[in-house]
Amino acid sequence: MAQKTNKPPQSKTTRIAGYDADQITIRGKDLVKDLMGKVSFTEMMLLQLTGQSPSRMQVRILDAVLVTIMEHGLVPSAIATRLTYYGAPESVQGAIAAGLLGVGDRFAGTASECALVLEPIAAASRLKRARLARDTVASYRKRERPIPGFGHTVHRQVDPRVTRLLEIVKAAGAKGNYVRALAALEQAVHKSIGRNLVTNVSAAIAVALGEAGVPAKAVRGIVLTARCAGLAGHVFEESQRPVGAAMWNAVTSAVTYER
Repeated sequence: MAQKTNKPPQSKTTRIAGYDADQITIRGKDLVKDLMGKVSFTEMMLLQLTGQSPSRMQVRILDAVLVTIMEHGLVPSAIATRLTYYGAPESVQGAIAAGLLGVGDRFAGTASECALVLEPIAAASRLKRARLARDTVASYRKRERPIPGFGHTVHRQVDPRVTRLLEIVKAAGAKGNYVRALAALEQAVHKSIGRNLVTNVSAAIAVALGEAGVPAKAVRGIVLTARCAGLAGHVFEESQRPVGAAMWNAVTSAVTYER
């Protein structure tokens, strides 16, 4: 039996933010004096996430990613938001939260999983990179799982967002380790499958955020942040030009009760 002591438990800390009566400090910077009116939302997001003041390259890339992933049209997450607002117009936060809960791999993409796949490949030497890519593809195929970042139901030949986002990454002055990792993975996928399988925007987002120094485990949070902004737009439009009732009627017409 452990001996009882009167020592207080070890204090836990956070490195993100703190406050007192006179000051709010975020990552060592005074919110009022150092940040408000001096940094953009994207700069602030990177500072809060990484603890470091971001470079121009990081800001440009993250800006592009947030724009790329913000809006998808009337996909299930947006439908959930609009229908929740239709049922509870007093709960804007509930409507947006309902949509965020529906953001998943099928319609919002697999950028988070792509980032986890690409991270070790990008960190490897040139000689090991190709082998890691081949092993990764072989592992997914052995488990009969789709390889994240490849294939698209609409963009069968080229996903135009991929080309543009990678152009922005290169123009921003990124080192290119994740770009090369994706090229190795593309080669491994095509060789394993024996045909062209389009690289989709999830892979490009993983590459872009990797080049910007965003850890793979933080990628989903960035995707959700962008989608939150998009869903806020859907809520506002629903309040001005509602379609929730039409959606509800469409469901009741399309789905009937079977005895």
